[in-house]
Amino acid sequence: MSQEIEQLEPRRIWNNFSKLNAVPRPSKKEERVIDFMLNFGRSLQLETFKDEVGNVIIRKEASVGMEDRKPITLQSHLDMVHQKNSATDFNFDTQGIEMYVDGDWVRAKGTTLGADNGMGVAAIMSLLESRDIPHPPLEALFTIDEETGMTGAMGLKGGILRGQILLNLDTEEDDEIDIGCAGGIDITATRDYEEETVPEGSIAYAISVKGLHGGHSGMDIHRGFGNANKIMNRLLFKSTEEFGIGVSQIDGGSLRNAIPRESFATVVLSADRKEDFEVKMSEWIKEIKNENSFIETNLEISLNKVEIPAKMMGKTAQDKILRAVYGAHNGVYGMSAAIPDLVETSNNIAKIEVKSGKISIGCLTRSSVNSAKTDLANSLKSVFELADCKVTLTGEYPGWSPNPNSEILEVLKDQYELLFDEQPQVVACHAGLECGILGKNYPDMDMISFGPTIKGAHSPDERVSISSVKKFWTFLVQILKNTP
Repeated sequence: MSQEIEQLEPRRIWNNFSKLNAVPRPSKKEERVIDFMLNFGRSLQLETFKDEVGNVIIRKEASVGMEDRKPITLQSHLDMVHQKNSATDFNFDTQGIEMYVDGDWVRAKGTTLGADNGMGVAAIMSLLESRDIPHPPLEALFTIDEETGMTGAMGLKGGILRGQILLNLDTEEDDEIDIGCAGGIDITATRDYEEETVPEGSIAYAISVKGLHGGHSGMDIHRGFGNANKIMNRLLFKSTEEFGIGVSQIDGGSLRNAIPRESFATVVLSADRKEDFEVKMSEWIKEIKNENSFIETNLEISLNKVEIPAKMMGKTAQDKILRAVYGAHNGVYGMSAAIPDLVETSNNIAKIEVKSGKISIGCLTRSSVNSAKTDLANSLKSVFELADCKVTLTGEYPGWSPNPNSEILEVLKDQYELLFDEQPQVVACHAGLECGILGKNYPDMDMISFGPTIKGAHSPDERVSISSVKKFWTFLVQILKNTP
């Protein structure tokens, strides 16, 4: 743990966050962090166990004098999004996150930080080990695999939790109290294609798109950030139309819940078109950079000669897939009519892989209205099926319907105003929170979500505000003192 992180206040949270970040914890590979959390709970001699899917539950008795209060379930997820810059040499499976202080922010060195949702986990750990904070009966629920399927929340059975109130600590603006969220569905389009031998007299180029913001495909989808897969497809489409290029391979984006920051492709064309192609590509690159200049100030698009590959896509498959990606919707699809400025429905074209005769395209469609989510999913399915793809819709999870009459909401609003002399923003978000899923088996549980300010989640620009963590901790402790 670096000394500068150790000295941050409140120390108990930052120390626990540092310990957590020393444990590799990618989604679907949470064995080490599950063991870490089980050992943590048992070291405190608290009731600690793991359910059938791997969620960890730890219980702590109420402080003296608060035994008659409603039991509270504190909930955060153990896994984190793994993203790094292409130039960063880092192995998420074996290394802990390397952190540093940058003014009021804590960042990671070229990778995601894990503040989403590690700050929530660290805060819960701090409450469990505390001896001087008054609180009602507490129950910590640490879920797994939130970021790539919410399988921990989906697999949690009814009858396990004892809490009557759930505090989800996975919101990313410290002046917001969240009472609703979007649901989602994964869309995967796949197909095989015939490869062709690259003709004699060809030349090959590597095209790269880098330096985009990336970010959370729910919380950041309305910010106008560039999508590397869409930008790359635009260049490939234009090059096919004008120069008849052949695409050898494409590798763009990574996780469904991250706006793609980078895309790489290898293309071939007739060597006698070399000069014209380079001139046109320069024009197109300048055009795209100008369009994105106000937001994507670090966008880099490069064209470099490379060794000629042996194979390329057949023309029919190439034409169909480039048109399908061009036609597939990306970004905001509709705004909410019920809640001002809230994105209702969106899609993220997150991952495109073309290589060795196989195509795979992964999207994440979100909506706070189930019928709208289905409508957009069917639209995307239709587009990809026109390109002869097999399309599967999987991993669907429900949204969380707002309850403006929530009892715990009134507690949070009152305590926030008392502490900070201003009213909080009561919102619903376009991200996927686990509350809606947990509510299916615990329909009578009063749920709310809040947290410290985190920017750039799901990207290497992820950072958490130091002053906001202090504010969040003060708020959380105050809430526990004043729950019904």
